[in-house]
Amino acid sequence: MHVVIMGCGRVGSELAARLQAAEHSVAVIDKNPNAFRSLRYGFKGEKVQGYGFDEDAQRQAGIERADAFAAVSSGDNSNIVAARLAREKFEVPRVVARIYDPRRAEIYQRLGIPTVATVKWTTDQVMRFLLPEQVASDWRDPTAELALLTMVLPPEWAGWRVEELEADGHRRVVGVTRIGHARIVTPGFLLQEGDQVHLAVDEKGLEELRPMVLAARRGAREPAVPDAAPEGSGEPRRGAPVGRGEVHR
Repeated sequence: MHVVIMGCGRVGSELAARLQAAEHSVAVIDKNPNAFRSLRYGFKGEKVQGYGFDEDAQRQAGIERADAFAAVSSGDNSNIVAARLAREKFEVPRVVARIYDPRRAEIYQRLGIPTVATVKWTTDQVMRFLLPEQVASDWRDPTAELALLTMVLPPEWAGWRVEELEADGHRRVVGVTRIGHARIVTPGFLLQEGDQVHLAVDEKGLEELRPMVLAARRGAREPAVPDAAPEGSGEPRRGAPVGRGEVHR
């Protein structure tokens, strides 16, 4: 497919290299001719000097035959204007804009323009490790009804099965990153201290999860509800802590 990229900084040049390596045709637009020096040696695509939100510049880059457009310059306003031009004027089927201001990113998402809010994403990642009790989403759908998030497992939860973090219809563990390796988990998978747990949640699932994490970080374990003891054992079995959500066996 043919992809037009606006902005030839670190992100734009890396995108161009990866797309060319995948055997797609690429055109890069940048107002600064020196920016094209960022392109890797052997780049065979088109280089268009101009403003990415200008119709003529986009046409010169082949926007009328483009399958995708990425606006990744350093200016929020320029990116969103260029993205709207590509989508609304030239009807490019796949359009994405890089946005630094997270408030604007949410607005444009709701308008149907996919955005990547780099500042918010980076801030969330750093905050996750500085303050592990905070639960921040990696991604939200435009309606804000569904989110994907990554949570650093509280040490108190080491030994839990993934089912103990889930709640039917509201929260589901989709994967775990352990010692730098990510994997899809299966029922019965045991969590370890230091795991990064990736979950899909709706608003209710997220609201339930936040106080659970906060309580665990403060060392306030929730009271256990004992299951029925096996006959003749003389000891009650440990139940699931209240508020974890249903445990599916």
